[in-house]
Amino acid sequence: MTDISFVLPQFPLHLYTDSLSSLERNAITTADLITLDVVETAKRSQLSTHELSRLRNHLIEDIQVDLGLRKPAFDSSEGIFAFGKSDEEQPWPRRWAPDERSWRSISFLDSVLDDVVGGGLPTKHLIEITGESGAGKTQCLLTLLLAVQLPPPQGLGQQAIYVTTEGALATLRLQQLISNHPSLRALSETSRPSLDAIHVVPAKDLETQDHILEFGLPPAVRNYKAGLVVIDSIAANFRSDQGSSAAKDLADRHTHLVRLGRALRKLAREENIAVVVANQVSDRLEHILAKFNSGQPFSSSSPSSSSPGPVPLSSPATAETDWSIMTLDHQQLFFSGWGDDPHGALSNMKTPALGLSWTNQISCRIALKLEAAETLPTSEMGYLGNNLWRNRRKRRFLKLVFAPWTIQTKEVELEIKKEGIFAIGGSELNMKD
Repeated sequence: MTDISFVLPQFPLHLYTDSLSSLERNAITTADLITLDVVETAKRSQLSTHELSRLRNHLIEDIQVDLGLRKPAFDSSEGIFAFGKSDEEQPWPRRWAPDERSWRSISFLDSVLDDVVGGGLPTKHLIEITGESGAGKTQCLLTLLLAVQLPPPQGLGQQAIYVTTEGALATLRLQQLISNHPSLRALSETSRPSLDAIHVVPAKDLETQDHILEFGLPPAVRNYKAGLVVIDSIAANFRSDQGSSAAKDLADRHTHLVRLGRALRKLAREENIAVVVANQVSDRLEHILAKFNSGQPFSSSSPSSSSPGPVPLSSPATAETDWSIMTLDHQQLFFSGWGDDPHGALSNMKTPALGLSWTNQISCRIALKLEAAETLPTSEMGYLGNNLWRNRRKRRFLKLVFAPWTIQTKEVELEIKKEGIFAIGGSELNMKD
């Protein structure tokens, strides 16, 4: 059969048996059905445009239901979930105008950061925070673990579950935030967040992680009355247990990620909670290929030293890499969080781990970036670890890459202090239609 059963395991394939056979013979995928012109797909598959449009609309609406963008409409006369009804007939929150009455979100405890991500991190969504080491992922997650315990509008008044795949929970830092953050220290002792309301679940290998996320989390969320599940990080066990690049292993990992994403989205939607995962990144080497193809000499100097200015994506250097608008190398510039600024530099670009298969599972991606280090006027030298140097200071930025509850993508400079994480200033990057 086609790949529909992998993308949407619960899709009623029996309703489209004849159409699916033709699609399989002509190697038409789910992505082709949704993105390509119906007339061209009909010619290629030798099916009627009416039949293809019906299947395409059903797929789109089921994907929206799976992502939590709309509620399914159960048709009791047919015993299945119906589709094709207008927005007026189905009162789900619109993509562009969320229903404020059902909006439940968790704050970063900073009004500017909340504005950047569209009003805090809402429930019923699978949200990713990605960035390199030292960018501030853990600091954001710790803030959310405390904020969820606050009453609305800052939190949900509920407990949190922290699934760790890399190390122990930073309890000393949590206690420091409770004692020093302006939004928390002003509260009475009984109203402040508590470490007792954060339940830690270690997952040291992929098999344990799968068992916990699929079977252990749903009852734990209900027993603890949790409003937030944090996974730190989602990629660690995949990188250690599934490092092969063989075709079969990649296909198995794709299926594994689809199943994992579906389970987490289902948990977020059915329990009305937020599921936030941290993700790692890897370096992207397009700027090196561009220099190689253009004949420019390579330099071992740091990004802060004298080097060529920003290279636009449309420059001759990058044109020689033969990017077309349909290749993954080009498309990932707009959903990875790095490279979508046409006037930005190609150096220090990153790609979130787990690839396109995982990107298709999440509702929202928030990227934390580190800008090139600025050398400070001091004679002290030495690497401190975690991307920090004694005589250098890196600027941090938080960027909303994509999210279904807002049409704006913004980026703001981030500062990490003893008191917590705070925005320094914001500037809107672009507006999406």
